[in-house]
Amino acid sequence: MSLDQKRYLHKLHLDKIKVIICQILLIVTFLFLWEYLVNKGIISSFIYSSPSRVVKTIIELIQNHNFFNHIYITLKEVFISFTLGISLGFLIALILYEFKFLAKVIDPFLTMLNSLPKVALGPLIIIACGANIKSIILMALLINLIVSIITIYNGFLGTDEYILKLFKTLGASRLQILTKLVIPSSYQTIIASFKLGIAQTLIGVIMGEFLVSKEGIGYLIVYGKQVFNLNYVMTGIILLGIISYILYKLIIILENKLLKHL
Repeated sequence: MSLDQKRYLHKLHLDKIKVIICQILLIVTFLFLWEYLVNKGIISSFIYSSPSRVVKTIIELIQNHNFFNHIYITLKEVFISFTLGISLGFLIALILYEFKFLAKVIDPFLTMLNSLPKVALGPLIIIACGANIKSIILMALLINLIVSIITIYNGFLGTDEYILKLFKTLGASRLQILTKLVIPSSYQTIIASFKLGIAQTLIGVIMGEFLVSKEGIGYLIVYGKQVFNLNYVMTGIILLGIISYILYKLIIILENKLLKHL
């Protein structure tokens, strides 16, 4: 490795460290200002709680053996919904790519379903599936599935036409074209659908927990609102922020590992 290459890699490493330090400083500054404004009475402690109250609420939940259970229930629902959404989205996108006429027929309906507020279907879902985890998973699935289908399908359509013609000229079968060209060339789009899907899934799960759950972070937020204990609400919001960040980072790690094998 040349000296210039070492300097370049060192610069990249320093840039990553600077980004992490800036992110930590932003979080610390936000928490400090939040606590300061509440203590000085500039903003209402009843409405906005405070970092110290959130910490006390978390300790209280841990002592009551509810904290980890709420997190586990929400993560379980997210994992099931996300896995189903990505798997079905990938499969349906493949079918639409192979059958162009079917894709033309379904395309406006996909757009319509994507723009439809899924919470409007909440009462129907609850009646059909009952007030249980099935309704929450179905709600989240309806939200992330359409996004996954559209994103992955558009990735397939973005396959280089010239290379596609070359494969056909050389006599490649439809299966070979899919497995050797279309899918590999769409890896980054598929990963992008993972990023969108995990965010949409978390939104869907929380919406479902708002409606029917008796456990989970969404329930914690609703319960806090019902008893006018907004410390629970703010704790739930912060936990959601932390969970969404961790899930996003896991997708980034998966992306880096997949791209290394390309």
